[in-house]
Amino acid sequence: MSGNVYDELKERGFVAQVSDEGAVRKMLEGKPITFYVGFDSTAASLHAGSLVPIMAMVHLRRAGHRAIAVVGSGTTMVGDPSGKTEMRQLLDEATIRAQGRAIHFQLARYLRFDGTNAIAVDNADWLLPLNYIAFLRDIGRHFSVNRMLAAEAYKLRLEKGLSFIEFNYQLLQAYDYLTLYRKYGCTLQMGGDDQWGNILAGVDLIRRVDGGAAEALTFPLLTTASGAKMGKTAQGAVWLDAALFGPYDFYQYWVNCDDRDVGRFLRIFTLLPLDEVRRLESFKDSGINEAKRVLAYEATKITHGEVDAENARKAAAAVFVRGSSEAKTSAKGDASVLPTTAIPRARLEAGISPAELFTEVGLTPSRREAKRLVEQGGLYVNDKRVDSVERLLTVKDLGADGGMLLKAGKKKIHRVVAG
Repeated sequence: MSGNVYDELKERGFVAQVSDEGAVRKMLEGKPITFYVGFDSTAASLHAGSLVPIMAMVHLRRAGHRAIAVVGSGTTMVGDPSGKTEMRQLLDEATIRAQGRAIHFQLARYLRFDGTNAIAVDNADWLLPLNYIAFLRDIGRHFSVNRMLAAEAYKLRLEKGLSFIEFNYQLLQAYDYLTLYRKYGCTLQMGGDDQWGNILAGVDLIRRVDGGAAEALTFPLLTTASGAKMGKTAQGAVWLDAALFGPYDFYQYWVNCDDRDVGRFLRIFTLLPLDEVRRLESFKDSGINEAKRVLAYEATKITHGEVDAENARKAAAAVFVRGSSEAKTSAKGDASVLPTTAIPRARLEAGISPAELFTEVGLTPSRREAKRLVEQGGLYVNDKRVDSVERLLTVKDLGADGGMLLKAGKKKIHRVVAG
């Protein structure tokens, strides 16, 4: 390893495309530069897929470079067509602003905004006050419609229809780059590979308008080895907000990853030294489970903190490693760490079918799937197999600690208590 953070990003798997590799490597080995990544306010939380740009930013921050996180309340009002087959639903400004504040709060956990070395800005501050005619004259004249239509993001949409409002998105993102170049001296924009055309448009705009030099770097759009989109499960998104997706579930998402993904995920989603990553990814057969536990712990620690990561690790051991000394000493104390749902006591006294309860708490996507798992012997209550779809779960199934442990297969677990 040369010590250049660009080379580390490349070895860890963060680099998909780069405008000028020699120029980017040179700028990152010299004096600190300013770089930025944008996060549109399309939801109240970022998800596990968002960790790719976040972790790249963390690496550059650790190397001494200045980070700007752009919360895209302005661009969200237009909607990015990149990677979408249909137009995004347009949200009202109040919702966008509220979601932007939530994303700002989440990003602060990773980037430690101090106003100097790590900065958070909202592009609504400069986009919303724009005079449309002046913007078209000053900025729009530098864009070729033919070149824009040749961009992959727009080509994919032309068959199904591309709205005029979406067609403006590239101009706005390019203007973001120009604004940050002028105000902060920002010379590197990073983003997902579907943003390549938009980022290059900003590079070109800076050159045309100010005669400046700026660069672009994109990250690969990750999918799991099975082909699933990164950060998605059968039950929905793997949110970074603990209120939407708890630390235990977050830990389990990583520990249950495909064996083929372990090395790649260790490189991207942890801060472990590469020598340690190489050691862990060399594990075979049953040893791969140890590498998965390290991955899950490190990824959870970065997002939820060391205490929640440790609690999740112990809770997993208590549930899935029943015979171990750690499980015996920690099972009782860590029950509260498990994802838990309170069910009205009256409902439990009346009795609830396994299909209804397992689906309600999110262990199965549907009652039909729950019934299928019962037939295959895949549902458990308090470690005892559910042998009939006709069986009712009642207050009698609550343990001494007041909880009922539900398991779907070997890896998905939920705790129910009487509310």
